[in-house]
Amino acid sequence: MSILEIKNLNLSFHSQDKDYQALYNVNLSLEKGEMLALVGESGCGKTITAMSVLRLLPPNAKITSGEIIYKNNNLLTISPKNMTKIRGKEIALVPQDPMTSLNPLYTIGSQLTEIIETHQNLRGEEALKKAREVLEQVKIPNAKERLKAYPHEFSGGMRQRVIIAMAIACNSEIIIADEPTTALDVTVQAQIMELLKDIQKEYQTSFLFISHDFGLVYEAADKAAVMYAGHIVEKSTSKELFYNPKHPYTKALIKALPNFNTTKLDSIEGQPPSVKDNFKGCPFEPRCKERMDICSEIRPQLIKINDSYVSCHLWN
Repeated sequence: MSILEIKNLNLSFHSQDKDYQALYNVNLSLEKGEMLALVGESGCGKTITAMSVLRLLPPNAKITSGEIIYKNNNLLTISPKNMTKIRGKEIALVPQDPMTSLNPLYTIGSQLTEIIETHQNLRGEEALKKAREVLEQVKIPNAKERLKAYPHEFSGGMRQRVIIAMAIACNSEIIIADEPTTALDVTVQAQIMELLKDIQKEYQTSFLFISHDFGLVYEAADKAAVMYAGHIVEKSTSKELFYNPKHPYTKALIKALPNFNTTKLDSIEGQPPSVKDNFKGCPFEPRCKERMDICSEIRPQLIKINDSYVSCHLWN
């Protein structure tokens, strides 16, 4: 049973007296205890989709239609007060840069206990004990003393662990991880991903994992959805997506991955369309090596092929 469903989500940005559509009928389903990856190039709509779930959108963004169902409630229509209760407690965010979420003027301990006191109804020594426990769970050594430290006294990887500790301190059912390893070196990146997988397994936490790294998606995610220019162009299990990609864009992304068998990297020619660009047909058509005449005239719909979904005229 799905714990979170995004149904036909459409979103636009208002700029210079015009509305520009950024998301087109986005449909995603996240199961209990599952890690669903949302993958694609920068600017394709991954983060704005995730922020729609949390209702943390910029002032000029507007959801024009669709539903986001969590526990039989549409998150787009519940009151701001009820949304505040859900955000941070039941649905937590692990951002790309933890320094944007940690206040440099307060100790790690004070920031952790504030969240615990707000969402867990624990006070004083009980809240402090819980804070120490969650730091130990995310494998921060000498947790008792580190509670007294400030964010700048932690490395990038340790700061990311603190943010993850904040999420599990509230027993969040869903964690949105927005490229949580981008700024980290390869060794620390692997440690953070291992930690997320451990949390998923131990607590049956559901993850919406945002990434542009297909290697990480293959290793960590159960299912994956590929985004391009605000569209979901392919959905499948991560293994099926990697070994049997169906959309030309997915194929091109995988071919661009570095490997030990070649010294030449394939690249995708051209640039993704801007949100201000108008396209009548498939948004990937100008860059697609398999394009046909119909691709520039008619936008393809997402259709089911066995256990996968693909939006491409090659499969119609």
